[in-house]
Amino acid sequence: MKPEIHPDYHEVNVTCSCGNKFTTKSAMSKTEFNIEVCSECHPFYTGKQKIVDSAGRVDKFNQKYGNMFKR
Repeated sequence: MKPEIHPDYHEVNVTCSCGNKFTTKSAMSKTEFNIEVCSECHPFYTGKQKIVDSAGRVDKFNQKYGNMFKR
C-alpha cells in the first residue's frame, strides 16, 4: 500500500440503545458511535416481534390529508 493515502483505520466503540456494547474497526472520525438496533435486539436475530407505534403516524397522515388519496 502507498503510505499516507489511506484513511486512519482505528477501533470504534459502538453502543446500542438496548445497552449492548461492542468494538469494531472503521475509518470514521468518531471513536464512539450510537446505534438504535443491533444483533442483540433486532427481531430478525432474536425471533421476537418488536411492536413499533406506527399507527399514530398513519392516523396523523389520514387526519392531515383525509380523503385525498381514496379512490
